[in-house]
Amino acid sequence: MSKEERSLNFIELIIEEDLAKGMKRDDLRFRFPPEPNGYLHIGHASSICLNFGLGLRYNAPVNLRFDDTNPAKEEQEYVDAIKRDVEWLGFKWAEERYASDYFQELYDWAEMFIERGLAYVDSQTSEQMAQQKGTPTQPGTESPYRNRPVAENLELFRKMKNGELPEGSHVLRAKIDMTSSNMLMRDPIMYRILHKHHHRTGDKWHIYPMYDWAHGESDYIESISHSLCTLEFAMHRELYDWFLNQIYTEGKMRPKQREFARRNLSHTVVSKRKLLQLVQEGHVKGWDDPRMSTISGLRRRGYTPASIRNFADTIGIAKRTNLIDVSLLEFCVREDLNKVAPRVMAVLDPVKLIIDNYPEGQEEWLDAENNPEDENAGFRKVPFSRELYIERDDFMENANSKYFRLTLGKEVRLKNAYIIKGESVVKDENGNITEIHATYDPDSKSGSGTEASLRKIKGTIHWVSLNHALEAEVRVYDRLFTLENPDGDKDVDFKSYINPDSLNVITGYLEPSLENAKAGENYQFQRLGYFCVDPDTSPQKLVFNKTVGLRDTWAKIESKE
Repeated sequence: MSKEERSLNFIELIIEEDLAKGMKRDDLRFRFPPEPNGYLHIGHASSICLNFGLGLRYNAPVNLRFDDTNPAKEEQEYVDAIKRDVEWLGFKWAEERYASDYFQELYDWAEMFIERGLAYVDSQTSEQMAQQKGTPTQPGTESPYRNRPVAENLELFRKMKNGELPEGSHVLRAKIDMTSSNMLMRDPIMYRILHKHHHRTGDKWHIYPMYDWAHGESDYIESISHSLCTLEFAMHRELYDWFLNQIYTEGKMRPKQREFARRNLSHTVVSKRKLLQLVQEGHVKGWDDPRMSTISGLRRRGYTPASIRNFADTIGIAKRTNLIDVSLLEFCVREDLNKVAPRVMAVLDPVKLIIDNYPEGQEEWLDAENNPEDENAGFRKVPFSRELYIERDDFMENANSKYFRLTLGKEVRLKNAYIIKGESVVKDENGNITEIHATYDPDSKSGSGTEASLRKIKGTIHWVSLNHALEAEVRVYDRLFTLENPDGDKDVDFKSYINPDSLNVITGYLEPSLENAKAGENYQFQRLGYFCVDPDTSPQKLVFNKTVGLRDTWAKIESKE
């Protein structure tokens, strides 16, 4: 086995084995098959990267197919959001398909099943069906309607289709084996009555196919070679193959279902049902809330497509479900933004700094490097004046020898500017510092090449000119859940672990170069972290979201606990 083969994941090894057995490369075809009943989350991102990544690796087409078989839960909004997310991640699909494209063909096959004695209309209640289905250790019992005459089954099924019968009165079931050890093979439901408006077919249909029936047959119609799904569908593979056996024509591409493990992310949930709960109950502000694990939420928070693709590549494809620490995702976005995000100065917890010996009314524009990781990023001008804002925790009135930021009687460098020395403070009646007074060395300007500018100073702090500062709303986000695995205990409501401090809205002061910052743009606020311009930004009000800090502070917190 070559070095390249050893590096393949097990899905790629399956494909390579099929090619070695005679499958033509030109016959490879993949699909990403989301259900349009919610927004995609980080778990879906791994599946997107897997399927479209295989398409790129083998130069094979990848369809985007919506499994839109349940109009009670599906909306056009979700279709649009899914397409937007896949495109944003950097992938292009060969064809946009829908299970609803095949409703007539699926129906025709269902009638064929009835005619061949492979399906029947069951008129039991859902409770009766559940009871007669048995248990994993006890065989099921046959429905009293299992041996209905073909003609009667066809008449009832057509009435179901035409909307002549009420919801819940009948279903169409496949006739397989009520004693099978696989519960899914015990006469599964193929169709149920739903008098619901479908976002694509309107009111044409009154019956809708179940996922297990529509999914494999859609793969077959599209000539999908490898149907990849998560591990919870492993038990469905037998049913997937049984359905295909009944319609397969020799010489056509027969899809092969294979399963990979779902990757859960710590401190969040990746269930569309639970994400919908968070939205509907107002725990978050929408599907694209930056605290959500949705791709839309991550995008709004400032995550980049490259960082999510790199995350998916890093965790890889596995056969066992496991919990991935969110710090790995944060590492991936730090690594990407470090290369591409412009550096700017912002102060989020301001205290006024007055340089007493700097001339009143004077200002100068200093050169500041945009990104030391990108030699082509160039420089920008930042204004400097007598009154500045600095971070409150960058000053300590009584500091020990290991404190290298601003304190009384010691020097510190202002980033891109001068060396200053703390002289005195002004406090309010409660003892809170309201002003820090300092003096500066006029010969110590950064980059001037003077002897004073080359002096070794241990501390450097950032700042913004008070008179030039832009006021902005800054939304500081934290993990949505306090527990690593909020979904781990089925006896405890996952919402009880919601972090009450997951959002803190503050007022920050930014350098004026950000005046025309556009929604979606990423920046590094020097020494503070990475931030993204939120879509709520307007000409009258700048709004920034904190993407991630410069280092993993949670690791320290959790190690102490």
